[in-house]
Amino acid sequence: MTISVEQLLPDELLETIRGRAAGYDDRNEFCHEDLKDLADAGYLKMFAPVDGGGLGFGLEQVAAAQTRLAAAAPATALAVNMHLVWTGVAHALSSRGDAGLDYVLDEAAAGDIFAFGISEPGNDSVLFDSRTAAEPTGDGGYRFSGTKIFTSLSPVWTKLGVFGKDTSGDEDSLVYGFVERSAGGYTIKNDWNTLGMRASQSCTTLLDGVEVPADRIFRKLPVGPNPDPLIFSIFATFETLLAAVYAGIGRRALDLAVDAAHRRTSAKHEGRSYAQDPDVRRKVASAAMAMDRLLAHISTTAAQVDALADHGQWWFPKLVSVKVHASETARDVVDAAIRVSGGGSYFRGSELERLYRDVLAGIFHPSNDDSAHATVANAWLGPVEE
Repeated sequence: MTISVEQLLPDELLETIRGRAAGYDDRNEFCHEDLKDLADAGYLKMFAPVDGGGLGFGLEQVAAAQTRLAAAAPATALAVNMHLVWTGVAHALSSRGDAGLDYVLDEAAAGDIFAFGISEPGNDSVLFDSRTAAEPTGDGGYRFSGTKIFTSLSPVWTKLGVFGKDTSGDEDSLVYGFVERSAGGYTIKNDWNTLGMRASQSCTTLLDGVEVPADRIFRKLPVGPNPDPLIFSIFATFETLLAAVYAGIGRRALDLAVDAAHRRTSAKHEGRSYAQDPDVRRKVASAAMAMDRLLAHISTTAAQVDALADHGQWWFPKLVSVKVHASETARDVVDAAIRVSGGGSYFRGSELERLYRDVLAGIFHPSNDDSAHATVANAWLGPVEE
């Protein structure tokens, strides 16, 4: 039997999760209770096939679920996003005839939690190069040494997906594998004390010769851009689900703006609500139209990934565009909601105050605004001449 996003995340569960968000943020604490409730509901196995114990969702449904969850608790949604990226990558590859990561779906259905250990300080090449060393062990396995940042789900992951550079051969290669939590050779720093998205606990992870056996090494690729389906699947899943999280923040901010406009009254307008004020009405209308465009953009992009649409070289400009569209639009909508809501939203403990801090994290996720525009410009105009 199929289940809808609304059935998976009923209003009662979302209200429970929303009720915890301020406390997690205030205490700078991981969202343990949220994660348990979501796991119990089957949320962590959305991408796994039904016959494998999962829900059989595609990217469009998972993105809709993440938008719905993020409207209740953005940091919880962002944390879970990283597990969903790896399971989404496995799903995308399987849909394209590559069963190499099907075990990720099986293990997620059995209760494993996957984390995304890819980001590195100073590595603006992202997936196309690495500052982490990948040293062959001689039996097909590798030892990884380096620093991974923004490692969400740090307190609870059971499998950490990492990559590093092997310089031992004639040509350098990028090696991908999964670290088991039970392995030695890594340290998780207790350094997540940030402006927003605090409940994600995306701590720095130091890899110090952590070993990944041969059966957990799943890709070796040349340094630099390449058309491997793994790269496409990571970009497609990562960018679309990030966009969904920030869309959820924008959607919640719009609801709060509407509530505030009806609740607040204006002495200038003889005690009528601000919902009658033409400037407020325009701000709310502009935010609503922006959110409609954004939600349609995310849904269409995700549906095309699910449908195996072939956009060739245009896929990457499309994917970075949807992420930047989401993070920038959500920030604008939160800003508009604060203007509509008045000075009370500036006080510590206001939900909009927290959303304002959370939405700023979108600036830092790849692809950022500058790199996205460079990608799109190269697609339309060609590379800059040297």
